[in-house]
Amino acid sequence: LFLPKINFMYLKNLSLIQFKNYEEAQLIFSSNINCFVGNNGSGKTNLLDAIYYMCFCKSYFNSIDTQNINFEKQFFTIEGTFDRKDQVDKVFCGVKRGQKKVFKRNKKEYEKLADHIGLFPLVIISPADRNLIIEGSETRRKFMDGVISQSDKIYLQHIIKYNQVVSQRNALLKYFAANFTYDPTTLAVYNEQLIDLGTKIHAKRSEFMLKFNPIFQKYYKSISGEKEKVSLEFKSQLHDVNLSVLLDESLTKDKVLQYTTCGTHKDDLLFKISDFPIKKQGSQGQQKTFLIALKLAQFDFIKHLVGYKPLLLLDDIFDKLDDTRVESIVRLVSEYHFGQIFITDTHKERTEEIIKKIDDSYKIFDIEDGIVK
Repeated sequence: LFLPKINFMYLKNLSLIQFKNYEEAQLIFSSNINCFVGNNGSGKTNLLDAIYYMCFCKSYFNSIDTQNINFEKQFFTIEGTFDRKDQVDKVFCGVKRGQKKVFKRNKKEYEKLADHIGLFPLVIISPADRNLIIEGSETRRKFMDGVISQSDKIYLQHIIKYNQVVSQRNALLKYFAANFTYDPTTLAVYNEQLIDLGTKIHAKRSEFMLKFNPIFQKYYKSISGEKEKVSLEFKSQLHDVNLSVLLDESLTKDKVLQYTTCGTHKDDLLFKISDFPIKKQGSQGQQKTFLIALKLAQFDFIKHLVGYKPLLLLDDIFDKLDDTRVESIVRLVSEYHFGQIFITDTHKERTEEIIKKIDDSYKIFDIEDGIVK
């Protein structure tokens, strides 16, 4: 499964027009470390989001494309050039109000955006990641699926199709209730599809967790100094019972509630510290350490699967961490070269002090109210 050779990939440049708070911006990057420094609200994180857009065809922070257009403007564009050693790729993203999003690689438009996912692997660590802890199971499933999908397009297709079938089955259950009818033959068609897709999804998630968990534990111990015991558990209804049995057993309940109550769309990841939910027992620093370890493990996992070091985006990660944990993260970055890194911080002096400890070339960009200095 793991590739022996890790190639280098980096983003050479970035060009924005009317994206979020930027009227226009052009940046040329270092192939190693790039820092965006400025006050809160200046637009540092928006630059990270533009980079994320080019890799995933969407924003990390706002899924409604038109809401990322500069205030009262009609469109935005993002362009960038990736160098993957063996080839250079120009990526273009354009969003115009009232029109379909346009996404191109080397001037050729995609028929399906899913075909782009995984070509330019990326991992982002952001304060928004706290949603993984405080929100419902869907957020954690999306994290798990996002990691697997960057290296497995078939899995991504299975997830998309499975979600479609669940929606269709739910619509049928609502139809049954509204019309006081029941058609087991039609329901069986959807059940068969769910069983096939759900079984494959569960197997892939189980395989993923088996490999991912030890990597996560390694990073958490490195950052925390082995001060706390944490665990990452995969919870699924399919662990002990196959989906066919579950669907039969939940039929009466499904008909009453008018939606599908069992399946892989109910899977979850449990985050624990000292055997208690980290949401309730973990301090802000411990929660942040947990999330950083989770994302660095994601980086490691993807790197070995795709054969490229993903881009690493670090959004305000040094806030709310004590000096010992900051030093541990700097040491990790120094010892395990992570490829191209993008860092945001409100304190320029702190940023410079941190990155000078890392033996790599770097660039610092001063950001002020959507202007790159």
